[in-house]
Amino acid sequence: MRPKVYITRKIPEPGPGLIGKYCDIVLHKREQPPRREELIKNIKGKDALLCLLTDRIDREVIEAGADLKVISTLSAGFEHIDVAAATKKGIYIGHTPGVLTEATADLAFALILAASRNIVQADTFVRNKRWKVPWSPSLFLGQSVRGSTIGIIGLGRIGRAVAQRAKGFGMKILYADARRASSVEEKRLHLEYRPLDGLLQESDFVTIHAPLTEETFHMINAKRLKLMKPTAILINTSRGQTIDEKALVQALRENRIAGAALDVFEKEPVAKDNPLLRLHNVTLLPHIGSATREARGRMSDLSAQNLLNVLMGKPPAHWLNPDVANIRPLKAVKMI
Repeated sequence: MRPKVYITRKIPEPGPGLIGKYCDIVLHKREQPPRREELIKNIKGKDALLCLLTDRIDREVIEAGADLKVISTLSAGFEHIDVAAATKKGIYIGHTPGVLTEATADLAFALILAASRNIVQADTFVRNKRWKVPWSPSLFLGQSVRGSTIGIIGLGRIGRAVAQRAKGFGMKILYADARRASSVEEKRLHLEYRPLDGLLQESDFVTIHAPLTEETFHMINAKRLKLMKPTAILINTSRGQTIDEKALVQALRENRIAGAALDVFEKEPVAKDNPLLRLHNVTLLPHIGSATREARGRMSDLSAQNLLNVLMGKPPAHWLNPDVANIRPLKAVKMI
């Protein structure tokens, strides 16, 4: 009997094609994520789940999926999954770190450039036919990126990739992380370690690349925003909840920082009455950090391989909960 797989959204190839060679697929075909009741209904009787960040895979869902052997998420992050509950049930979990590193680092740097040079505002200015003077010495004055100081919060794969790009712009590169990098790594990337508060005080650009944890939730709050330079710009391509959005709105309204550029938000999609939408000094994107054909294709491939590996009795390539093997060994979940 072929394994049964529930895929919660239409995703790029090659993942669905790979899974379809070995498994029967139930696919949620609509653009919107499945409603909770639909998710719970469709997880019943399935051997595997391929989900996205927008799917809350909590204890109730896991209990409904009594036959689940593996959960594979098309994401590097995994805060939407109750890992402890899944592990207790003997469910293997795979995710897709690494493959979106370069795409997300590119976007973070694109936001630095867009915010520092008023690119979005200037584009709107031209499209609205407001450009009347051929050249003006004071039109859309921004600030230089080259030679400025960048503060990187979180020195994981993406943080390091951003540091590589900052080197090319001749920036002074500060970083804050729970673990200090080796002296070799600091020298290679021209890094200088700072405690978070010190980084905020010194940086012209602050870019967040930390995972969402209890420690990082609202780590950029009203108190810490007051530490930043009035000319500083805050960039976030990690998780929206790392910033206290209300505090950020207040800081932007009062021009306590020069601006912000955000690809992620506390609640997604942003509500129509979100005050960020009415501010001129913030650039807003719809969570497109990994949105390149290359990155999404690799994510699709890896999420499929993680899922199939478990059903073939092999460990996922990127395995979140290796302790699960002590509860249910791979030979017990092999179906292919």
